[in-house]
Amino acid sequence: MQSQRSVPVDFERLTFTMRRLALEAGDKIMEIYNSPEFEVKSKSDSSPVTEADEAADALISEGLAEAFPQMPLVTEEQSESHGQSVSTFLIVDPLDGTKEFVQRRGDFTVNIAYVENGVPVRGVVYAPAKGRLFYTTADGRSVEELGAFDKETVGEQKPITVSVPDNRGLMVVASKSHRDQATDDYIAQYGVKDMTSAGSSLKFCLVATGEADLYPRLGRTMEWDTAAGDAVLRGAGGEVIRFDDHTPFTYGKPGFENPFFIAYAPGVLLVK
Repeated sequence: MQSQRSVPVDFERLTFTMRRLALEAGDKIMEIYNSPEFEVKSKSDSSPVTEADEAADALISEGLAEAFPQMPLVTEEQSESHGQSVSTFLIVDPLDGTKEFVQRRGDFTVNIAYVENGVPVRGVVYAPAKGRLFYTTADGRSVEELGAFDKETVGEQKPITVSVPDNRGLMVVASKSHRDQATDDYIAQYGVKDMTSAGSSLKFCLVATGEADLYPRLGRTMEWDTAAGDAVLRGAGGEVIRFDDHTPFTYGKPGFENPFFIAYAPGVLLVK
């Protein structure tokens, strides 16, 4: 992927388009999810992929390419076609939480984000089975939309913001499918009031809404797994940093693989 000149972005149009495509993809995913059976294949890295991943990817990719033809586009299902790093681009995970989808657990999301100079500045996270829709508005603030999710008409938007955490008793969210001893050992260094688990990028959204204070991830993720949730969290006043040195978390890296990270409400007293 070649480096590109900066393309002026109409954020009103971008927000509307990402929201609409996420909802349309969610409908397609739920149609397959509610069918009696669906095919599950393995990708080259042994991770599962379903016809829902592929259908949602095709729908979103086509819609974004039509609306923003000059904008580089990275998607999970087409990731092997991306070579060079890039700093400003659209990035999509059409179905994050495929394992949750396959096991019919509901904790899966549609993720679309816009990254500018390595920072995810706009994003949408839609959990169709949960009926929750989070996104950044044109001015970069994050909201959760309530209601019927009409494709063409935006419903009631509830502004969301991170918590003011009590470090004596934090709410911690961790991965449902990728929890390990290293994560538990890290969490044990904090005063924890309660813990919850969630699949996919919903964990970022739980921190963004104040339903959790801290989300550490000591495991492999890719940029398309995190960009949209990261954008929503940043728009709600939260932060995402590298786990190893607490430096800013960036996007557009060669290979699009993330380091371990911590997503949190800024009042959390982080352990080094």
